[in-house]
Amino acid sequence: MNIAIVCYPTFGGSGVLATELGKALADKGHNIHFITYQQPVRLGGFQANIFYHEVRVPTYPLFDFPPYETALASAMVDVVKNQDIDLLHVHYAIPHAAAAYMAKQILAKQNKKIPVITTLHGTDITLVGRDKTYSPVVTFSMEESDALTAVSKNLKEETYRNFKIDKEIDVIYNFVDVKRFHKKPIDAFKKLIAPNGERIIVHASNFRKVKRVGDVIKIFQLVAKEIPSKLLLIGDGPERPELEAMTRDCTNKDDIKFLGKQEQMEDLLPIADLFLLPSEYESFGLAALEAMAAEVPVISSNAGGLPEIIIDGNCGYMSNVGDVIDMAKNAIKILKDELVYKEFKTNALKQAERFSIDNIVPQYEALYKRVLQ
Repeated sequence: MNIAIVCYPTFGGSGVLATELGKALADKGHNIHFITYQQPVRLGGFQANIFYHEVRVPTYPLFDFPPYETALASAMVDVVKNQDIDLLHVHYAIPHAAAAYMAKQILAKQNKKIPVITTLHGTDITLVGRDKTYSPVVTFSMEESDALTAVSKNLKEETYRNFKIDKEIDVIYNFVDVKRFHKKPIDAFKKLIAPNGERIIVHASNFRKVKRVGDVIKIFQLVAKEIPSKLLLIGDGPERPELEAMTRDCTNKDDIKFLGKQEQMEDLLPIADLFLLPSEYESFGLAALEAMAAEVPVISSNAGGLPEIIIDGNCGYMSNVGDVIDMAKNAIKILKDELVYKEFKTNALKQAERFSIDNIVPQYEALYKRVLQ
């Protein structure tokens, strides 16, 4: 199949999933065309059947805000016509689903029928899409999609709760390439971070309020009082200046490192002993799944889709949002006993394998065939 994938090219879960899906489909012989405003961060290296089409938005004095959605729709039309695309798969409802509908109508006028699949990822439904500024367009775009998918049962339920739509939503979970993340950590690298054998605790996100990264620092402070530890904060975002200011007041501030955006998470996660994700909401929790694939137990909130991937008391622990004391207690419970720690590591990998790329990608292929028929 010739498949066009539209996504955000950034470090967020939707862009990561879309890029990894495209690469996996390409490995299976499909031709994949990415359409976005810059090359996706996870799209590295050359592959003969992967193509990238940049959306260019000309700037004119007439516009206070460049009309990206219009430029995107035009780019879709151009790629579909000139690359003989079979279907459009758009990730994240805003503005991709609306732009895809516009492209579909333009192509229909030219006697080209192109089916559109929209995958919902989270805040496009639970936050941004509910804003009255966007809600009517998001609702219409979802209804007009030829197929609609969500990355968790929780997100499917949230969609029906917040939007008046009749369209059936298929749940196809996010996935992880277990082979990529499950590898032996480099001892020299680990010793560089923790020279005295300290535990390494990791958090990775886009540093927005919903991620509650301040709670990560509070949990770490409580854990470090009992177990010598280092904290690695991976990512960037609007909360970072406030978080950096918060760490300056910590007595063990030298044990907290901001690593910024990192593309090679498969090199960082294997050195971790514990992953923290105390988010206010996660539609799925791809970062936690990648950690589990690297045999890293997870301490998280019980929000959104996280209970669908984390087995409480087995591969990690879940607590109520904001309960940093309980999260710290659970973290200590895992880290202080080597036998318990090894058991949780083994269970984490076992659970991640349920969401293996080999299990999930065929579900997308089956959906594509169904839509094309």
